[in-house]
Amino acid sequence: MIQLALPLELAPSFAAADFIADASNEEALRWLSEPDRWPHGRLLLAGPPGTGKTHLLHMMAAAHGWELREGPALRGLPEAPTRGIALDMADAPGEEASLFHLINACAEARLPLLMAGRAAPSRWGVALPDLRSRLAATAVAMTNEPSDALLDALFAKHLADRQLSLDPGLGARLRLRLPRSAAAMAEAVARLDRATLGTHARPTLRSALAALAPMLDDDGFETAPPEYLLDHARLL
Repeated sequence: MIQLALPLELAPSFAAADFIADASNEEALRWLSEPDRWPHGRLLLAGPPGTGKTHLLHMMAAAHGWELREGPALRGLPEAPTRGIALDMADAPGEEASLFHLINACAEARLPLLMAGRAAPSRWGVALPDLRSRLAATAVAMTNEPSDALLDALFAKHLADRQLSLDPGLGARLRLRLPRSAAAMAEAVARLDRATLGTHARPTLRSALAALAPMLDDDGFETAPPEYLLDHARLL
């Protein structure tokens, strides 16, 4: 009997204990440690996808009782916020007027505003002059692409978030062949998860290669030393 593979969305852990500090996020952590010293009471975290911005927003919201919001939902915010705001996807297109009003409302109420976007505001292509001015006066902390050690840790965290078990030897080999970016680690684990839906089994060498083929280096596992392939024959 074939079991239907129904996708189960598992929420990633945004607990402070699960955030992995690294040189790539050192600047952001330093700024976040002193929200009372943010110029104009606001800070923008800027960096590529998967570099911890959302995790940091959740951590700060939990620690300070701030409200979590996303850029596309800006229009649903009250006119006068009553607590700090942690705004993800602040660079969402089509929300310039709403973002401008939110910045002003938080400033008038003397409430902190923490935002996150994929790049510094100067690269957003903002059309509204008043918003450009507000963003230019906003402190920016970068979350850069992680070190190799952090990428390996992120790969392990994504596996744990999805309750996915992977042979350590296979995982190490896959990480060597994947693009070295935080987004690639997340995408790779998502592909492995989809490939094993409904099987209740670990990904094997064969299934992992099939799932990750579009992401792996051209050499794939063809250049793996014979002893590696022999050691992992049981994974097939």
